[in-house]
Amino acid sequence: MYLFSIENSAKQARGIRSTQPAGRVALWLIWALAVLLLISSGITYRLLASRILDGKGPIQLPVPLSAFPIEIGDWRGKDVPIPDNVQKVAGNDDFLNRLYINKATGQWVNVYVAFCARPGTMLGHRPDICYTGGGWVRDGTQSSEVTSNSGTKIPCLTHRFYWPSAERQERVVLNFYILNGQLTSKESEFSGMAWRTPNIGGRLARYVAQVQISSVLENPVRKAAQDMTELILDFLPDETGKVRAADYIKPAASPAE
Repeated sequence: MYLFSIENSAKQARGIRSTQPAGRVALWLIWALAVLLLISSGITYRLLASRILDGKGPIQLPVPLSAFPIEIGDWRGKDVPIPDNVQKVAGNDDFLNRLYINKATGQWVNVYVAFCARPGTMLGHRPDICYTGGGWVRDGTQSSEVTSNSGTKIPCLTHRFYWPSAERQERVVLNFYILNGQLTSKESEFSGMAWRTPNIGGRLARYVAQVQISSVLENPVRKAAQDMTELILDFLPDETGKVRAADYIKPAASPAE
C-alpha cells in the first residue's frame, strides 16, 4: 500500500512539475516529498528489522506454551485455534488460546497467553482496543487484584463489554502482563524506546507476556486467575531467564524418536 502510494505520488509530482515555471518548486510539493521520504525511511527500518528477526526466527521457550496443562484442578481445557493472519498481525513468539470448563460449576473461561521477546510489538494489543475494534461496546474498566492459591498478588485490569443487540451479550476480560518475570497491569511499563528494539541476542529474560482471561461473568474469570497464574509463571522466564516448567515437563519426542 505504501509503495503504491509513493509510486502514484511520484507520477503526480512529475506531471505537476512540468507545469511549474523554471526554477520554481511548489511549497506543497516539497512537503509531499518530505513526507514520502519519512514513509520510505519507516518502511526501510521495518524491512531491515524484519530481516534481522527472520534470520533469528521466533524466540523459543524451553517448554512451549502448548504444553501448558489441559487439566488444572476442576478445570478441563481444549485448544482454540487462532487464524494464521491474526497470528501474523499479533507477531508473538508463542501463544496459548484455550477454553477451560470447570467440571464442578459448569462455568467456562477463555485463557489467552501471548509471549513476545520484543515487548514493543505488544503495545496497543489491549482489550479496550481490540474488543471495541471488533464491535463490542466498552462498559467500564477498573483496576483490581487477584490473589493466587500460593498467595501471589496479581495486579490486573478488569474490562467489561457488551454486544449491542436485542439479546445483550456481555464479556468480562481480566488482563495483566508478565514483564521479565514480574507481574504488572500497566502497558506503560514496556512502552519506552528501549523495549522497541529487536531482541537480536535472543535473551529469554527480555520479554513481555500478556494474559487475558475472559468469560460472561467475573467470578469464573477471577477463579481461573487464582488457580492458573502460578502455573503460567512457571512456563515463562523469571528475571534470570530460567523457566521452572523445564524442570518437571519433558519436551515431546520427535516422530523420528
